[in-house]
Amino acid sequence: MKKLNLSKRAIKAQFSPIRKFVPFLEKVKKEGIEVFELHIGQPDLETPKEILREIKNFKGKILSYTNSLGIEELRKAWQKYYRDFGIDFEISEIVVTTGGSEAILFAFLSICDPGEEIIVFEPFYTNYLSYASMAGIKLKPVTTFAKNGFHLPERKEILKQIGKKTKGILICNPNNPTGTVYKKEELEMLAQIAKAKNLFILSDETYREFVYDGQKHYSMANFPEIKERVILLDSISKRFNACGARIGCVASKNKNLIEGVTKFAQGRLSPPMLEQLAVIPLLKNSKKYTQKIVKEYKKRRDTVFKALQKIPGVFCLKPKGAFYIIVKLPIEDSDDFAKWLLTEFSFERKTVMVAPASGFYVTKGLGKDEIRIAFVLSSEKLKEAMEILKMGLKEYKKLKR
Repeated sequence: MKKLNLSKRAIKAQFSPIRKFVPFLEKVKKEGIEVFELHIGQPDLETPKEILREIKNFKGKILSYTNSLGIEELRKAWQKYYRDFGIDFEISEIVVTTGGSEAILFAFLSICDPGEEIIVFEPFYTNYLSYASMAGIKLKPVTTFAKNGFHLPERKEILKQIGKKTKGILICNPNNPTGTVYKKEELEMLAQIAKAKNLFILSDETYREFVYDGQKHYSMANFPEIKERVILLDSISKRFNACGARIGCVASKNKNLIEGVTKFAQGRLSPPMLEQLAVIPLLKNSKKYTQKIVKEYKKRRDTVFKALQKIPGVFCLKPKGAFYIIVKLPIEDSDDFAKWLLTEFSFERKTVMVAPASGFYVTKGLGKDEIRIAFVLSSEKLKEAMEILKMGLKEYKKLKR
């Protein structure tokens, strides 16, 4: 039989650098090793009772298709949520998606033809690459650096990467994986560039509430001069500790964009019915809940940062938002180190799982000595995990001499 060839898209797509070591994780857990899972943004906080109660109290007899745009009451809840943050969208400008992932993919598909490009600031949320592969588009990287707090470079550095095939600029604020909260002047610069170069701005604001130390979050939707260019991408997964609910949205004042997204939404029929219904009450009154958990994440951040400062050879900056931190280690290959922690190291039958940072970059060679840590466990567990990481790093360096 002749060889069956896969698409170039499938061949070139990368395995998730966050999830590729999961088979090793499952193996060592079966062997009785306790693993502190800091590789993925899965909070250990309980899903709010409001959401679970709505699921439990569902009285219907059929889990049916819903409107492809999302249940109207949920779209109204998203509208109320945004207005609480000073962002004004009409219901017709909001499309409910199956998680933030689908929101990003639909936005990519709506603004780019195969072979076209989107500017992205690296390090970035690694799954952007997966969505770009699915859409057949190219991500053009603009590198940010730890020494500058991973803030945006000067305007000229961004302009260098913009060409005839560039259709948009993608930003995540607060940032995953760096925890950077961008200043108003930085976002104004992006608005000016988008206007001058006739580009869309895709703004991933999944971590909107997660800001610390008196920082203020500014939405790209707050700049009226580019309101037709902004595509807001969102999700309830992290702010409501409901990653498995898979509810997100695309919001934009660009009617043509929403029309394009609507076509893709109709193609996939509808988001999950029960989860849509379940998140409505909390989305309508979110701040009471999120203000409480943000205090908890600040505590966790402080625990991790304090511990990392005590590990010889480690460099990191205190993140101002989200719940991730990029850590530079005194090693050459963080992929090898992350795998080694799972497969060959433990202390008192405990080890740590981290995400190698090379997968958060497009530029080859970057991130090889970096990891991303998600501070999604309790402060007590994080403190223990950092001690185990410290011991593991010391042992690993001895082996590599």
